[in-house]
Amino acid sequence: MSIFLNKDNKVIVQGITGGEGTKHTALMLKAGTNVVGGVNARKAGTTVKHVDANGNDIELPVFATVAEAMEKTGADTSIAFVPPAFSKDAIIEAIDAEIPLLVVITEGIPVQDSAFAWAYNVDKGEKTRIIGPNCPGIITPGEALVGITPNNITGKGPIGLVSKSGTLTYQMMYELRDFGFSTAIGIGGDPVIGTTHIDAIEAFEKDPETKIIVMIGEIGGDAEERAAAYIKEHVTKPVVGYVAGFTAPEGKTMGHAGAIVSSGGGTAQAKQEALEAAGVKVGKTPSATAALAREILEKASIASA
Repeated sequence: MSIFLNKDNKVIVQGITGGEGTKHTALMLKAGTNVVGGVNARKAGTTVKHVDANGNDIELPVFATVAEAMEKTGADTSIAFVPPAFSKDAIIEAIDAEIPLLVVITEGIPVQDSAFAWAYNVDKGEKTRIIGPNCPGIITPGEALVGITPNNITGKGPIGLVSKSGTLTYQMMYELRDFGFSTAIGIGGDPVIGTTHIDAIEAFEKDPETKIIVMIGEIGGDAEERAAAYIKEHVTKPVVGYVAGFTAPEGKTMGHAGAIVSSGGGTAQAKQEALEAAGVKVGKTPSATAALAREILEKASIASA
């Protein structure tokens, strides 16, 4: 089992002919993802050559619109490798086509564009689940990758991971690679994103194959505090957390656009306290967090032996 993505998803790539689109289409295919085509209005009617997971040469069709690509291929998932200035239009196009899942990798999308797209999706009935922007996407190891996460870090297993940080997603997958992951999802660190910690945690709670949830947050905003409140009320599975930014100076923007600490809120300490009050074990470093997860998994293994 997994959340949001499995081997049956049919994926199209918005921006398939660009440099990033070309590179990551090849890597997604290598990971076993069922990529069925791409979108570029200026190159509609052409094809792009790639190699599938079995080493066979394939040609992927390029369509003018997401709607056309869905109609011709049956696609249910799109990933956008589109420059920041054009990303809002690409997102709106995918929402209008009512594609069920859209992953937006692009970093540097203006916040007002993300906010407009988010509100537009709500007005349209939220028929499209958006992951991102400014994120590594989603991977269900051994089945499918829609994003830029390295496919060879780990295999399938009982851990569900949701993270604001791409780099820390990869590190946590590596630290716990001997156990494996049901799904790892990078939700992005921008102030306005589609899928939240709570959305992913709710899905992991319902997924029978996910036995433990690891969540990675960071300073700024109140997403982690809201996740803590949700966990306290609705989650029965063990949750382990890490909050990046314990050493960040107050009032200074760090790394991700959303990571700013203001007086009285958004600090790593405040987030840790909220999570621990909800029963979440919180590590001070990624490795310490992985050790906490490992301890829970090993105890569970002994109990079931």
